[in-house]
Amino acid sequence: MPGLRVIAGSAKGRKLKMPLGEGTRPVMDRVKQACFNILADDIVEAAFLDLFAGSGSIGIEALSRGATRAVFVESGAEAVRTIQANLTATGFTPQARTVRSDVFIYLRNDPREGFDIVYIAPPQYQDLWAKTLKALDERPAWVNPDGVAIVQLDPREFTDLPLRHFQLADQRKYGNTLLCFYERLAEE
Repeated sequence: MPGLRVIAGSAKGRKLKMPLGEGTRPVMDRVKQACFNILADDIVEAAFLDLFAGSGSIGIEALSRGATRAVFVESGAEAVRTIQANLTATGFTPQARTVRSDVFIYLRNDPREGFDIVYIAPPQYQDLWAKTLKALDERPAWVNPDGVAIVQLDPREFTDLPLRHFQLADQRKYGNTLLCFYERLAEE
């Protein structure tokens, strides 16, 4: 398997470290490329929240492509150290904040500022993606108006969710990875 790397933008080609252990799963370059192609210019000057951040490769890709800031939320100490090392290696430390926390504890708080894009890539087969979307639905201010929450999951895990503040706008399948794009609904 090829190493993890930044695939486009100002840090293109920079190699990234992976946390030791089996708690994280790297996103394939083709999935990452497709996701950012769909986001296109929306990533430029965006505020990006990377939940279950793992190595931080998705948030770092967002910064490389022009996001103004990124917050990485990860509970594992080894993964947090890896994210910080990858931010240092790519030069994005000033635009980033790493939070060592359980995602659900983090989302229970009211946000200081919302995010334009929230990326959710939890461990598989534990229904954590649905639990995370429901947590965002309870506190929609985490996602700015016109913002999007993107879920990366195994297609077999997908189920329709009853949400009040978000609607499924797009789905794309790449092998055994499904990307679901949930748009925040306009307030009435």
